[in-house]
Amino acid sequence: MDPSTVLIFVLMGLFIGLLFLGVPVGFSLGGSAIATTAVAVLLDQVFGLYTGLSFLRFSIVVDRIFGIMKSEVLVALPMFILMGNILDQSGVAEKMMQAQQKLLGRVPGGLAFGVTLMGILLAASTGIIGASVVLLGTLALPAMMHVKYSPSFAAGTVCSAGTLGILIPPSIMLILMSTQLDVSTGDLFMGAVIPGLLLSGLYLLYIFVYARVNPSAAPKPKDTNSLTLADWIGLAKAILPAAFLIMLVLGSIFFGIATPTESSGMGALGALFLALFNKRLNIREFRKSLHGTLSTMGFLAAIFIGATCFSLVLRRLGGDEMIANAILGVGSGDYGTIFVILLIIFALGFFLEWIEITMIMLPIVAPIITGMDLAWLADSGMDATSKPALIWFAILCAVALQTSFLTPPVGFALFYIKGVCPEGINLRHIYKGVVPFIVIQLIALGLVVAFPKLVTWLPGISY
Repeated sequence: MDPSTVLIFVLMGLFIGLLFLGVPVGFSLGGSAIATTAVAVLLDQVFGLYTGLSFLRFSIVVDRIFGIMKSEVLVALPMFILMGNILDQSGVAEKMMQAQQKLLGRVPGGLAFGVTLMGILLAASTGIIGASVVLLGTLALPAMMHVKYSPSFAAGTVCSAGTLGILIPPSIMLILMSTQLDVSTGDLFMGAVIPGLLLSGLYLLYIFVYARVNPSAAPKPKDTNSLTLADWIGLAKAILPAAFLIMLVLGSIFFGIATPTESSGMGALGALFLALFNKRLNIREFRKSLHGTLSTMGFLAAIFIGATCFSLVLRRLGGDEMIANAILGVGSGDYGTIFVILLIIFALGFFLEWIEITMIMLPIVAPIITGMDLAWLADSGMDATSKPALIWFAILCAVALQTSFLTPPVGFALFYIKGVCPEGINLRHIYKGVVPFIVIQLIALGLVVAFPKLVTWLPGISY
């Protein structure tokens, strides 16, 4: 076997081994790349087996890391994360949840409806999965368990609603995808709107049917009173601030007023004003938001550096070509190849986080997608320079990767919700509850594959 091929398997084996040993992902990626380079140098110096990989060539990683640091698009990441952290502290979410419970709690499944609608609003205003799941779990699960909701249905609803932020813009996943695929972040944001609302609508449809078929599993509270004018005014006061923030961020992008990077700064400033309006802005809470933002960015930066090292070694050894050829060899036609890619991404989501999959897999499979002769491109409504095939494929990957938050053993939404579960909900209930929502996500993925205009229509009419 060719020495380069052997080293590719060594690289993969070291990465997986370090992960199972509990080494943080960023260090696993970077460490496996450095160790593989050391093995390559040893093979060259001792055994005379030349692989083309050396520490001199590995030093190129420094330039690549500086390229990441200079990316203007990635400036949006800390701003959107800060916006989400401040909004989490502002009290807006608590007011919205309380108002929706009064409005929707009077019908079967009403609390589950409220959680999902709340998840949509949080997704469009924060985009941070951990904060959304924890917040929804803290606010909604006690109320749902109090009125005797099915533990699995309650946990599954909260988990699925909290993960909508990974797809509905502003999404930090879409920002990172735009840098890896070299496409417009604004186009990705617009392309994700309809699929995100489609998935949310399927969630709501499932809740409606489930509550009608199993009314005892999603009952309405017994102590609900008729809604008064004050209740409706309270609902408006709760929703309008979040709607203002959504329009400030997404509206400025969609109407061409600001770039995604500029809108992220506007969003952070808008979240500060909302916290001030709710009298929740103080030095302690602001420092807590800043600390959370810096911690998250430090985590992301470690993965950026590690993934850059890993992908550099993989490409130098010809691993990207080997993986691409394997995918093309298995796939039957363009859509068969796309199915194989999505299946691989879905399977990787059981074990890896979306960040590693995005940074390693997308650059490898992007040339495969651009090389396809997809007939619908001629009628996509988008200019060819906007790379509609890559935008469509990025949204497909985003929907597929959303399932990674709900699939064990590395489903982070499952761990987030377990940390805030009230008595009566255990891990078995959580696993059982997310299964229907994973199926719904796969149905949504199939619809986006079958009807590409769900993605390309909105970016197309913006030209």
